[in-house]
Amino acid sequence: MADKEKPAKAAGAPKEGAPQKAKGAKQGDKKAAASKEPRAPAAPRPKDYKPRMKAHYEKVVREALQKKFEYKNNMQVPKIEKIVLNMGVGEAVNDRKKVDSAAGDLALIAGQRPVQTRSRKAIATYKLREGMPIGAKVTLRGDRMYEFLDRFVTIALPRVKDFRGLNPKSFDGRGNYACGLKEHIVFPEIDYDKVDQIWGMDIIVCTSAKSDEEARELLRGFNFPFRS
Repeated sequence: MADKEKPAKAAGAPKEGAPQKAKGAKQGDKKAAASKEPRAPAAPRPKDYKPRMKAHYEKVVREALQKKFEYKNNMQVPKIEKIVLNMGVGEAVNDRKKVDSAAGDLALIAGQRPVQTRSRKAIATYKLREGMPIGAKVTLRGDRMYEFLDRFVTIALPRVKDFRGLNPKSFDGRGNYACGLKEHIVFPEIDYDKVDQIWGMDIIVCTSAKSDEEARELLRGFNFPFRS
């Protein structure tokens, strides 16, 4: 007798003996792929673009400082050279993913990819090993520096709970200023509902001023709310 014809398999049917994926696997794969998809690139800026704070310095602050301190040359007028943002993550000793989470939030705030900071020596009391990642930092210059400065002064600081002004004495004697925030969620780039943990951060403003008095007047020109 002739062999009976075998029914044709439906297109896409799994092969015999092949392991079948769980029902929720496809959905999980789609979510993972979606999370890894790169974000759409930002729209290109016009050639004549200039940050608001940079234009304010060139038109208002520089002239006011030159009058007050009687500089003979425009090049003598102090300016902000860079801003350093730093996050310390002590919880990274027990969970390394905490550093990645903090670095991701710092990248959103700065608009620039941060670098991980690592411990210089081992401390057995704190279960700290040499070279272990314990934080993240980023250095801003140019337009990104002025854009961050604008968001920091006009948006972030007014959102700080019970804010009474910045300490006017937090200078290092060389014209550099440092301040700290207890909660990084005051920045508009951070979505509170998506935050794993609230981090504190340090903000260091490095200037070309030769004295603290000159640096203080420079930052006042950028509307830094110092306590009286």
